[in-house]
Amino acid sequence: MMKIVARTILLIAIMVTAAPVLAQPGQSGYAKVNGTELYYEIRGAGPPLVMLHGGVDPSQMFGAPLAAMAKNFKVIAIDARGHGHSKDTAAPWSIEQAADDVAAVLKQLKIDKSSVMGYSFGGAIALQFAIRHPDMLDKLVVVSAPYSSKGEYPEVRTAFEQMPASADAIGADIAKSPLAKMYPGVDWPTLMRKTGELGKQDFDWSAGIRGIKARTLLVFADADYIRPEHIAEFYKLLGGGRRDAGLDGSLRSPNQLAVVPGTTHYNLIASAAVTQYATDFLKH
Repeated sequence: MMKIVARTILLIAIMVTAAPVLAQPGQSGYAKVNGTELYYEIRGAGPPLVMLHGGVDPSQMFGAPLAAMAKNFKVIAIDARGHGHSKDTAAPWSIEQAADDVAAVLKQLKIDKSSVMGYSFGGAIALQFAIRHPDMLDKLVVVSAPYSSKGEYPEVRTAFEQMPASADAIGADIAKSPLAKMYPGVDWPTLMRKTGELGKQDFDWSAGIRGIKARTLLVFADADYIRPEHIAEFYKLLGGGRRDAGLDGSLRSPNQLAVVPGTTHYNLIASAAVTQYATDFLKH
């Protein structure tokens, strides 16, 4: 029963939230990095901002959210290896490798420093980018990603654990969907297998989080797949929520936390509040 529920929830999230891929990018191409080729698009003008999509479906973030952020920033949208239009290798995925991939793309584009905004899977990559490449980071926006696997609800962990065994069936279903037409080069069964293998791994990045110096905005849904106590602890790791800010707010942390009401992990990135919060944070 859990396999059926997990598969159904995943497919509904993919089909309902899929947005049209942006057409006619200002610049696009492939960067040969770390043994593969990663696709990127550049839109807008202003301070550079890397945008990193969630798992399975880049169009969730690279549709309306990208267009909104490109009004104020030079957005560099990067498809993770094996996702979207990017190529893959036979090697397993890791968040650390994905973060190194982002750094390598920026170096090829001759961008020495950039803000980074990531959602879900992309939020995890953004966190590792902040930990592994601090000199390349300006500001950080993490949308709906935990710093530890213990922050996820047990049913989420179970779904990831069961995903590799169901990857062929899930991938075959997605291959018949509109999403597959957007990204015809994706091997969907392999993507789902690797997603499950990555998602079921235990991790705890609390030590690295404590060392992040860049100003950081955390954004979560009020009905997220991440436990609320974990969200509070995440903010505390960044120095927030430790004392009263004072009448003038001068004692508050430079980092910020936003919880968007009426949203879940699966529709949060479609909320205009997310891009508005991110824009306000990055501009100041």
